[in-house]
Amino acid sequence: MKIIFISIVFIMVMVGCSKHQPLVLENYPKSVFTQSSFEALPLWEDEEYDKALDTFIKSCRSSKTRSLYKELCIQAPLAQDPKRFLQSHFLPYKIAKEKKGVLTGYYEPQLHCAKEQTQYYRYPIYETPKDLIEVDLSSVYPELKHYRLRGRLKGSKLIPYFDRKESKVEELNASVICYTDSKIDKFFLEIQGSGRLLLDTNETLFIGYDNQNGHRYRAIGRYLVEIGALQKEEVSLQSIRAWLEANPSRIDEVLNYNRSLVFFKQRDQKATGALGLELTPQRSVAIDRKYIPLGAMLYLSSTVEDEEIAGLVLAQDTGGAIKGAVRADLFLGYGEDAMQVAGKLNAPLDLWLLLPRQGGES
Repeated sequence: MKIIFISIVFIMVMVGCSKHQPLVLENYPKSVFTQSSFEALPLWEDEEYDKALDTFIKSCRSSKTRSLYKELCIQAPLAQDPKRFLQSHFLPYKIAKEKKGVLTGYYEPQLHCAKEQTQYYRYPIYETPKDLIEVDLSSVYPELKHYRLRGRLKGSKLIPYFDRKESKVEELNASVICYTDSKIDKFFLEIQGSGRLLLDTNETLFIGYDNQNGHRYRAIGRYLVEIGALQKEEVSLQSIRAWLEANPSRIDEVLNYNRSLVFFKQRDQKATGALGLELTPQRSVAIDRKYIPLGAMLYLSSTVEDEEIAGLVLAQDTGGAIKGAVRADLFLGYGEDAMQVAGKLNAPLDLWLLLPRQGGES
């Protein structure tokens, strides 16, 4: 059956005399995709096809995935042979690298909190401030489709919103979800984008990213390297946390280097990504949606501690630190084990985009 793919226009560009023409998606002009095959995918024969297809079916609950794959979202639940369905209806395109591809990991943290502020529970986790203004520039400048301008009004002027340092002394016009006992834990919650809040009443709340203050994300690990506190090769979540805990008088200095501040909202489900779907451990990734369509199926390949890993994943999330075409942040789940792996994961990456196949299996 011929799949008619109408949601994204393809522009085909000839390069030399290559057998397969590189592909550029009209909405993603900075990315170049070269047609590949399933036989060329590392460890493809080791894939758990049923689990991969199940993740795709769940992702089809989102409008982003449905707009990309249309009929395939309807057909996938009826597939009798997951491997054959994937190979006959999708075609992999390798994403070209301008620089080294990078795979990192993230997880769902748990914080201890209370609804009321006390001497022990002091650090507020905010909802989006009521005076935060978000401007969509694409209506005037289409080339800025993936950018948002955020700020606040001062008189008749739009000025930058309070940064992380300023928010410690300013009373934000925002509701507080709860107060936590650790500013370090709160900071890493912002980096992860979602988490569980264990209240002092033993109630558990789920929260997820809702917005941010408009300031550009800056990695505090880079700052610790710049000031000589850590060596570049030893930077990880664990080493950053250890340094902060060992240097309590400099915690604010380091955290304030990242002027970006994340705001949250309560969720009815566990860790949730930008699609509004519950994330699937080792199947959900955060990507840079300036280069890759949110909701797309991808295939990743990497080498982690001398072990080759590969598999089908879904682009279900984004993140301030995720920049570039061959860049993915793999969701690893909840708990101590997930945290330990995610905090240290920084590996080379190759990435393929899977698009609907034009025509039958070949």
